[in-house]
Amino acid sequence: MRRADRLFALIQALRGGRLRTARYLSETLEVSERTIYRDVADLVGNGVPIDGARGVGYLLRDDYFLPPLRLSQLEKEALTWGVSFVAAHGDEAIATAARELQIKLQALDRFHMPTSRQPMVFAAKQTSSAKSDLKLLREATASRHKVLMRYQSGADCLSERIIWPLSLEHWGKVWTLTTWCETRDAFRTFRLDRIEALTCLTERFTAESGKTMADFLASLEETKRA
Repeated sequence: MRRADRLFALIQALRGGRLRTARYLSETLEVSERTIYRDVADLVGNGVPIDGARGVGYLLRDDYFLPPLRLSQLEKEALTWGVSFVAAHGDEAIATAARELQIKLQALDRFHMPTSRQPMVFAAKQTSSAKSDLKLLREATASRHKVLMRYQSGADCLSERIIWPLSLEHWGKVWTLTTWCETRDAFRTFRLDRIEALTCLTERFTAESGKTMADFLASLEETKRA
C-alpha cells in the first residue's frame, strides 16, 4: 500500500467518534504500531485534528473534512451502482436527487465507464402511496421522529402501534422497516406493503441503550450463537 493511501485509510479508520488504539489501527491497516505512531504524528504535524496519545488511543474530530479524492475504478463502479439503485427503488424525492447525481457523474470524464460495465437496475412500479410511505419513513428515520402506524399482519390482524423507525431495508421486491415498537416494548420488523396508514408524530426518540439499531444487530448475533 502506498503511503498516501495508508494515510487516507488511517484517517478513515479514525472516523466515527470512537477512540481507536494503536493496536486496533495496526491490525486494521496491517502495519506495525510503530508505523501508526509515526503516521499519526505526521498527520497531526500537517494539521489533521487528531486527539489522543500513545498507550491511550486516537480520535479524529468530527468537523474534519478531506479534500476531493481520487477514486479507484472499482470505487467509481460501486458509486454508480449505488446511485442507480436509489434512482430505481427510492421514493420520488430521493430518486430524483439520484437521477440528478447520475447526470453530474456522467458529465465527469473520470466517472466514464464502458457501456458493458454500466449497471442495469430494474424495479417493479411502485404506487404513489408506497412512495409516500417510503419518503415519510426515510425522513422520520433520519430525524428520529416517532411514527404512529396501522399495520396489517400476515395473519390479517390489524394493529396500531407507535414505533421508532431505525432502518429501512430492501430485499429485492420488498421493503422492510426495523423499529423499536413502543406498543410491544421490543424490536419489530415490518413490511412496507402491509402498512395501512402512517402518521409522523412531533415527539422524537433518543438513542436509548438497548433500543438502537446496533442493539438489534447484536441481538441477531446472539441468536445465531445460541
